[in-house]
Amino acid sequence: MKHITALTLAALMASTAAPALAQSRGDFLVGLGLGWVEPTQNSNTAAGRIDVDGNLRPTVTVEYFIADRIGVELLAAWPFQHDVNLQGAGTVAEVKHLPPTLSLQYYFVNASKVTPFIGAGINYTYFFDEDGKGALAGTSVNLDDSWGLALHAGLDYAITERAALRADIRYIDIETDVKVGGADIGKVKIDPWVFNIAYVMKF
Repeated sequence: MKHITALTLAALMASTAAPALAQSRGDFLVGLGLGWVEPTQNSNTAAGRIDVDGNLRPTVTVEYFIADRIGVELLAAWPFQHDVNLQGAGTVAEVKHLPPTLSLQYYFVNASKVTPFIGAGINYTYFFDEDGKGALAGTSVNLDDSWGLALHAGLDYAITERAALRADIRYIDIETDVKVGGADIGKVKIDPWVFNIAYVMKF
């Protein structure tokens, strides 16, 4: 009788256990969120010391699982817009960029609502609509596109078997050659942390 009671209790606990967002081969995950890009580097150039401000924009991720717990994810976003600041002169340019990032990701076995994951991949950053401001108003400013390594880690908190809330962070290697008035002033390192929160759905 005790064994039957214990088995019944275990079954009840299992039936009321928190849902888990399982990741199986062939699954798709789509995430809708908000991402904050926070550059971490200042760069010394021929024009002086340059740094780039952070920015918040909507993000979209699409991920396909090529095996159980192993997915390939593409990150896209609404164009980020940054102020470029020159030491002693304030904001001297405004620039937009798109940072599509392709990552291979591994999800750890989860026994609760929380599923941690890690990933690594490659980023391509496309810069556009560069405008001179302040001291460089009316002067052409150009930033070359960039390829670099991207590292990724995060947590999914399951709401149902097909939905979760995600918190994640990326480190992206972004380095660009900058020209002002057609003259090359050197490389600018941006190397941002990207903080993201999202609602994730499984299909």
